[in-house]
Amino acid sequence: MRIPTFPRQSTDEDTATGRTPVTPRRDDGATTTTLPPVRSETERARTISEPVAVPSPAPRARTGFLATLGLILSVAGAMLVLSGPLLGYGVGVAAVALIISLAGVFATRKRHVAGKTGALIGMVLSIGAIVLGVLALTGQVWWLDTGTHSAGELRTWLDSQFVNRI
Repeated sequence: MRIPTFPRQSTDEDTATGRTPVTPRRDDGATTTTLPPVRSETERARTISEPVAVPSPAPRARTGFLATLGLILSVAGAMLVLSGPLLGYGVGVAAVALIISLAGVFATRKRHVAGKTGALIGMVLSIGAIVLGVLALTGQVWWLDTGTHSAGELRTWLDSQFVNRI
């Protein structure tokens, strides 16, 4: 539909200033459209009162259970590995978390299942915990072994740092 435009009216002032007057536009009937016919009030009321079919919304994406469980177990495995005395258990929990995170990645391939990023973070964290745990168990990491009480040493170090400041 074209918006109607109105030509500028030429005046005597236009001829005095040397401006050329604007010529009216010629529209041919092929480019213009007609408005729909006016409906009566009863027709309008009937169309308003008729129920309108609303399409149902698409199902919302849900986070995959395996992806979330794999992320939680990988964080728990990493904390157990970093604890020191629970190093062996941490490697085991991280191995289970790796398997569950892999299953979570495959589960997110389905439609409307989210959580791929969480599953991938769980995989990376569990692989890191396994590698660090195996290195600590073989004695390759000097600051972490089963005899190290990391939490106790951290508390002692923090106490020594803040003893005179607080």
